[in-house]
Amino acid sequence: MNALASKAWAALRDADWLNRERAVAYSRILFFFTFALALIWIALAHGGIDRAGKPLGSDFVSFWTASKIALDGRAADVYDVAAHWDAQKALFGPDVAYAAFFYPPPYLLICLPLAALPYFASLAVWLAATGAAYWRVLCAYAGPHIDAFAILAFPSFLVNAGHGQNGFLSAALIGGGALLLDKRPVLAGLCFGALVYKPQLALMIPIALIASRRWTVLAAASASASALVAASWIAWGGAIWRAFLTATPLARATLERNLVGYEKMQSVFAAVRLLHGGLTLAYSLQAATALAAAAALVWLNRRRFRSEAEGPAMVMAALLASPFLLDYDLTLLAIPLAWIAREGLRAGFAPGEKSVLALAYVLPLFSRTLAGNLGLPVAPLAMAAVFYFLLKRGAAPANPAPSRPQPAKFLLAAEES
Repeated sequence: MNALASKAWAALRDADWLNRERAVAYSRILFFFTFALALIWIALAHGGIDRAGKPLGSDFVSFWTASKIALDGRAADVYDVAAHWDAQKALFGPDVAYAAFFYPPPYLLICLPLAALPYFASLAVWLAATGAAYWRVLCAYAGPHIDAFAILAFPSFLVNAGHGQNGFLSAALIGGGALLLDKRPVLAGLCFGALVYKPQLALMIPIALIASRRWTVLAAASASASALVAASWIAWGGAIWRAFLTATPLARATLERNLVGYEKMQSVFAAVRLLHGGLTLAYSLQAATALAAAAALVWLNRRRFRSEAEGPAMVMAALLASPFLLDYDLTLLAIPLAWIAREGLRAGFAPGEKSVLALAYVLPLFSRTLAGNLGLPVAPLAMAAVFYFLLKRGAAPANPAPSRPQPAKFLLAAEES
């Protein structure tokens, strides 16, 4: 029995079975299997409604109808549940479930053009545009030695596409901004500032920038966020901000009363609530996690100032700090996974590192099922393990040839003009 346990531990610690060839093969199998299922699911839909009774691109219904309302000259009604739901019923019938719009008014600027196209055409353009940006950013982190199917097969890629959500956009903004920190600090700040539309994912960015003394990036991010807020005020006046603030108690109630479903959420807060912890305990542990993530960013810069892990560490801290984190937000997790895999292929993997990477890679595939059916919220632990190995690599002595991912060419196009 002890010998069997030792062999199992060695298999997890060293993961010699998970070589590059097998990783490529497994990711391709996963890609073809999941995408085949997705195509079958779409083919079985009737009138744009899937077998579960939800519209294809379920959350995109919220964005498209918000655009429709705003283009009709009633932007403040986006935050009126009855008016917003009526627009969704007009699109998909009276039985459609409500898809909420809890985003601040700057996001309405992003959504505004969506209803200029019919719903499904708009959904396709939205996923293609944001997905292309996400793809280019991930390729820059992964480097040429990681198979492209490994990116496409990452389960959160399909989860985000299936919901028509903004995970691609969020990952492209944070990941792209991190790629541009050295060469284009102003453009990096503009990317970070655009995350004012989803502030829960931007909590750690100012701390990371202060720790690395990137004052130009911080100033540009502040200016970008302020400009988007001002633009929304100019476009629709103070009424839309009053409507948004009036609706915020509903957003908080959605988090606290399990209206989304804690099994769908990946945060420490949701894990505590799923395990029947009280609100005070959930908020306290979430705050402690956020403080620990912030401290880790400061520690990393003290150990190695502006290390190659700076951007991926910022992403991991953002994921761990947010109490409102859905499984489609795990598109961001691909950034630190790609960087660690790239470094491991170049310099070798630490004990246990490959097993943690493999677990985190498939996390979006089973995290909701484990949480919902077995009451096991594994996402925070898996993300914490990834953060540990990332910090360990980032704090290690510098290599002779720095391996900071290089910005994709399209991100530096402005520099050449």
